[in-house]
Amino acid sequence: MDFTIIISQELNIKPSQVEKTIKLLDEGNTIPFIARYRKEVTGNLDEEMLRHIEERIAYLRNLQERKEHIIKSIEEQGKMTEELKEKIIKTAKLQELEDLYLPYKQKKNTRASIAKEKGLTPVADLLIDEKKKKEDIDREAVKYINPEKQVHTPEDVINGAKDIVAERISENIKVRNFLREIVAKEGRVTSTASDKEAKTNYEIYYNYNESFSSLPPHRVLAINRGNKEKHLKVSIDIDEEKTLMRLKNVFGYKGEVEYFTEALQDGFKRLLWPSIEREMRKQKTEEAEKKAIEVFSKNLKSLLLLPPVKGHKVLGVDPGFRTGSKIAAVDETGELLGTATIYPHPPQCKKEEAQRIIAEIMKVHDIKFIAVGNGTACRETEAFLAESIDFFPSGTAFTIVSEAGASVYSASPLAKKEFPDMDVSIRGAVSIARRLQDPLAELVKIEPKAIGVGMYQHDVDQKELTRVLGYIVETVVNEVGVNLNTASPSLLEYVAGMNSKLAKNIVLYRQKKGQFKNREELLEVSGLGEKTFTQCSGFLRILDGDNPLDNTPVHPESYGAVKALFHKLGLDILDLKTKSKWKDIRSSIENLSVKDLIKELNIGELTLQDILEALKKPGRDVREDIPKPIFRTDILTMEQVKQGMTMKGTVRNVIDFGAFVDIGLKRDGLIHISQMGERYIKHPLEVLSVGQIVEVKVIDIDMDRGRISLSLL
Repeated sequence: MDFTIIISQELNIKPSQVEKTIKLLDEGNTIPFIARYRKEVTGNLDEEMLRHIEERIAYLRNLQERKEHIIKSIEEQGKMTEELKEKIIKTAKLQELEDLYLPYKQKKNTRASIAKEKGLTPVADLLIDEKKKKEDIDREAVKYINPEKQVHTPEDVINGAKDIVAERISENIKVRNFLREIVAKEGRVTSTASDKEAKTNYEIYYNYNESFSSLPPHRVLAINRGNKEKHLKVSIDIDEEKTLMRLKNVFGYKGEVEYFTEALQDGFKRLLWPSIEREMRKQKTEEAEKKAIEVFSKNLKSLLLLPPVKGHKVLGVDPGFRTGSKIAAVDETGELLGTATIYPHPPQCKKEEAQRIIAEIMKVHDIKFIAVGNGTACRETEAFLAESIDFFPSGTAFTIVSEAGASVYSASPLAKKEFPDMDVSIRGAVSIARRLQDPLAELVKIEPKAIGVGMYQHDVDQKELTRVLGYIVETVVNEVGVNLNTASPSLLEYVAGMNSKLAKNIVLYRQKKGQFKNREELLEVSGLGEKTFTQCSGFLRILDGDNPLDNTPVHPESYGAVKALFHKLGLDILDLKTKSKWKDIRSSIENLSVKDLIKELNIGELTLQDILEALKKPGRDVREDIPKPIFRTDILTMEQVKQGMTMKGTVRNVIDFGAFVDIGLKRDGLIHISQMGERYIKHPLEVLSVGQIVEVKVIDIDMDRGRISLSLL
């Protein structure tokens, strides 16, 4: 197999791009590094395409290993033919490979294997010979009676032969593929209640039936969960009688002997259908899980890329009822200033005391912004803050912050190490405040799958979920860049080429020797060699170091080219440290001829373009272009909202059938997918992302259920 050709055809890219990418990966280069700093080599493949190549080459190499094992196994049995070997070698899918191997797989104590041991294979051959009649088979069966092998009658012989035929039919590739097609085209997924009287979340599926092909991912996962919790019985239904007649033809039997028909029926019900039904349900589940993980990962990326609210002190509030709401004040760098617990809600209802405590903390520490976690008692806390706004310092405003995974962080060893003597819920308030200041820096402290933005994240393959979400965090961290002198170990370990040990060593180095003055100093960190330096250095930033290029995405390997460029322009690289000179630098760069520079600086065009963009905006944070969160000083009630009103809101979650938007009410409003555009939309993620600020119109208000329907139209 030529893996390069296979992958290039699948992804519709040049074989040379695939070949060079595989070589870079095999040499130990990370995907963020390849995507950013090896564009000329790969032909400007983005991270998504690079990950596809990485996944496919791993799959194909695994397939090759499996082929070698199967060929060896069949050869050892003395059953290999040139035709079979060629089929195995040409197979490009693992499922097809396993189908080819199925008849040769060593089996223990199946009804067919027992019949074979009794020497009944020749009779089975007669059963599938369409030229043989029932009398011919009966006459031949008598010859195989053998009491020593527990074959006492002609019926015993025929039954054993039918068991062999049943297994042959169930292992026939054409039969299995045809049945898969039947399920895909004509199958219907049916779910029924295990207990019709039981009140559960799955009542809409108590008598449910939908085409296998059209069943959407979120319904697949919902039905699976109901089945797993034993509330639902799930099956795939097809027209069995019609299917058996078709399978008979597919197998190639045109005779009329009832023995074959009986073997076919037995093989279908006992072996073939249970196997194919399991396989097709698994396939449908894997597709649904892949989609759910895709939605989850895109939502997570949007959440991680939320713009930071830099340079401000923040009061974080972790809302609660009975145990009170925990509050924590942090300074501009996220360092803790003070904490308290307030009880503005039932059962205590100490509103005046809560107002006094918040006002005092905000006044003492000169705080204007309040971040409220969006969990339990969030909206009640919002209402309390809105009615108390006049008690607080002038200019006070509040906003809602996702507290997904905050409880996981609060109880983590990392949080315990940072705040050893602090109550778990107070740690949550600190995390909420910091999430407003820098969402990425705070969220990387939490296992990605604990940040719940999506649906059914607990029902999908957890290993795959962890792998994909890890990629997303890695992508975002390297896209944004990391401040080498302030980043936590949790953030540093996601930098290309890094691991948790190296991240800790960097922090230890800072503690012992002070701040890094330049990127080259990284080579003095224990365990960090030239190879790791190459991978990570371009993604690490030093804000006020010796070399201003260290505060840009320009890789150290290109510093020589940049120096030559500045010399040509009559500029000093140190000018990058002075904001007042950025305009002149930008103007000089924009007047350059890129084609002339490529030859002059001996550098690739794509790399040069990236360098020039970086020099135009030194120290730029890619998140700066995203709208900042909406701060409020009051909230709305359902009674104040009228049909047809237009208002601004923040997208909190995007799911398969729509998106939930915070418009300042007690509950988020829902934009159904049908209300997202005049053109057909396959998925809400085509239009919206978590954290996006949108203008919506109210189209329906359900006062009884406290629901509000919104539209983008």
